[in-house]
Amino acid sequence: VQLVESGGGLVEPGGSLRLSCTVSESIWKFYRLGWYRQAPGKEREMVALITNNDSTDYAESVKGRFTISRDTADNTVYLQMNSLKPEDTAVYSCYALKLEYGHYWGQGTQVTVSS
Repeated sequence: VQLVESGGGLVEPGGSLRLSCTVSESIWKFYRLGWYRQAPGKEREMVALITNNDSTDYAESVKGRFTISRDTADNTVYLQMNSLKPEDTAVYSCYALKLEYGHYWGQGTQVTVSS
């Protein structure tokens, strides 16, 4: 299983970015998909998750600003990030879970929020 992220970059505070994660298999095979992030000197934290019945979960710090979605036709998971803050700066990694096989991770994409 391969997860390939794209869409990271440098954005000013208040700006928006959309991250994409393309999965090498049908995303119907995965119980849960999502995004985690890790800032320098900090532990990795969950950002947003979506299950195969489209139930979502968000970190408190991103609620109301970030939206996770999935496209089963393209086997892609998206993270729309609005009203970005400097504290959102981190490496964002895509995550996928198959209940019978375990976790899979992408290599990560850098998001930098700075003026």
